Amino acid sequence: MILFSRKTSRRTRRPSIACRVQQYSPIPQSVLLASVLGATLAFGPVTCALAAPPEPIPGATVESLRDWLIANNPQLQAMQLQTDAAQAGVYPAGALPDPMASISLLGIDRDHPSLLPGNVASTVYQVRQSFPLWGKRRLAREAAQQEVQAIDFERDAVALDLLSQAERSYVRYWHAGESVKVVDRIITLLEQVEDIASVRYGLGVAAQQDSIRAQVERTTTQRERIERLSLQQQETASLNAVLGRSADAPLAEPAMQPVLAIRQASLADALRNLEHGDHPLLRADRALAAAARSNVELESRNRYPDISLGLGAMQRGTALDSYEVMLEVEIPFQQHARRERERRSRLLEDAALARAEASRVELQGRLGTAWMRWSSAREQRQLIENTLLPQADANFKSALASYQVGEVDFATLLAALQAWQGADLARLDTLRDELLSAADVRAIEGNLP
Repeated sequence: MILFSRKTSRRTRRPSIACRVQQYSPIPQSVLLASVLGATLAFGPVTCALAAPPEPIPGATVESLRDWLIANNPQLQAMQLQTDAAQAGVYPAGALPDPMASISLLGIDRDHPSLLPGNVASTVYQVRQSFPLWGKRRLAREAAQQEVQAIDFERDAVALDLLSQAERSYVRYWHAGESVKVVDRIITLLEQVEDIASVRYGLGVAAQQDSIRAQVERTTTQRERIERLSLQQQETASLNAVLGRSADAPLAEPAMQPVLAIRQASLADALRNLEHGDHPLLRADRALAAAARSNVELESRNRYPDISLGLGAMQRGTALDSYEVMLEVEIPFQQHARRERERRSRLLEDAALARAEASRVELQGRLGTAWMRWSSAREQRQLIENTLLPQADANFKSALASYQVGEVDFATLLAALQAWQGADLARLDTLRDELLSAADVRAIEGNLP
């Protein structure tokens, strides 16, 4: 509220009156919009801070690929749901069957038919419950649980194969990027060699053909660079497919050389470990064999009869007149059908055991082949790193110094350069082969994260 003095002149009152009118007038829309905008800007950072952080992009390390694959691969998710569904069926497999209730209307009047219990001669109410005996419920539950274990082990085996595919694709993806770096270094060296040839041609101590040949080699190397970049893009799509991502989804640049450690120290140790049956595929076959064995025992016990108990009450008029107790015994009459079911269960058990043996032999063959490839590639890499690369480096430096003083021709210098950088590319290729074979060995060893 604004007060005015009597001594205030008319000229000085006008602004005060105008001020009072503005005080009680409605707030303009522009002021409201400005207030809302200010509030939005003020609380915007808080909203952004509360938002979920973006999901990290895989590709920097092998571990990031494993974590992503285990968490997001749709095939593994489907198999996990299948395992959960099988687990949900374990309890029902050994549960009692549902009871049966019945009602019987006796003495219905033919002239005045009625279905009301009070309008017939008598009404019988019955409840019956079947009871499997001789441990049949326990055997059925054990067979169902063993089948769940088999499905779970099959999921682990599929996960191992998918991890091996992801590791192999990642190795090729990393190799393509590293080889592009080597090719870029070759291009840079060719440019330097071309400059030296141009200087020598300008001095009249070398032919112009040296400079032109360096340009041709540089163009050829640039074409090779394009091919290796295309291979990297192909491996990106392949790796994304294994991970369950879109083919054009971005991948992080590898932060370091992939490390794929092998758990066993020798092939004999790896074969011995496989002989013990630690691979998920072998464990799945053994679980199926155990389930078949439980079914064999269950079919054998089906020779013994089950019983059913029942309670009943009879109503006459509106009152219960009497009660009854019933005992029913199953008669194992279909012996031929039962023997065939027992035979089927035994054959399924033998088939599961034979499948486990076949899987073990196949895995041993794959392990031996992959181990030999890994060992050979490792020895070649060590030979290149320790012997060939230093020799090729020294040869190129000597050829470059000799070419600058005119002791060797340009072809010798170019051959030395190609041998030096070719040795570096060979080192990368053998390292790629070593890592690819290591991924195969790890898949058989059973290295799940």
